[in-house]
Amino acid sequence: MRFAFLQEPPFCFTDASGRVDGCDTKLAAKICQMLDLGDFSPIEAEFAELLPGVADGRWDLTTGLFISDERKRCVDFTRPIWSLPDGLMVAKDNPLGLNGYQSLARHPSAALAVISDQIQHQTALQNGIPPERIRTFATQAQAAEAVAKGIVEAYASVAMAHRGYIAGRADARFDVVEVPASEKQPAAGAFALAKSNAVLRQRIDRCLSDLLGSAWHRQMMSEYGFSEEDVDRLS
Repeated sequence: MRFAFLQEPPFCFTDASGRVDGCDTKLAAKICQMLDLGDFSPIEAEFAELLPGVADGRWDLTTGLFISDERKRCVDFTRPIWSLPDGLMVAKDNPLGLNGYQSLARHPSAALAVISDQIQHQTALQNGIPPERIRTFATQAQAAEAVAKGIVEAYASVAMAHRGYIAGRADARFDVVEVPASEKQPAAGAFALAKSNAVLRQRIDRCLSDLLGSAWHRQMMSEYGFSEEDVDRLS
């Protein structure tokens, strides 16, 4: 199984020994083992490459992605593997006192970082942030650096991804503001496969039915900072 991943802890990341780790990686590797698919081969990619790469056969499965109608037109998704709220990465102590997208929109000069093609871009627009105040970056590290340098006042992504990024840095200069449900409900993410891989998707879904919420899954997710509530949200 060729598994496309991003450097986005706690979902996927390369550890100090060069091994690919993270909760999405562990879950995909477990499925690969259960289905006896042979070698599990992680392939690092940038976010914008994930869906085109699975559609044209460069890899078989992607790390978890938010499910949307637009994305479903070009790929198939497994059943959800997590359901999580958005968050804003801000400078330490949150100098603007932000509490979500709309509070940033009310600051006339505040800029927001997003990753190219991620759903948070549309969510920001829907919550009143003008397009000219949204800056697009290719990677999590680039967007976080923009916050650190004051190029933008916040970076929008999954709150858990922000926490994972900060946890891996001893000199973290950031805080995380969880976006309220009134602005964006927790959203489901799933592995993506090519539409030509319907049989594999069905087999993976059967594995996920057995794994999600199991003792193994709960223990594994807790190792990456997920709560029982995060796991229970799937059901």
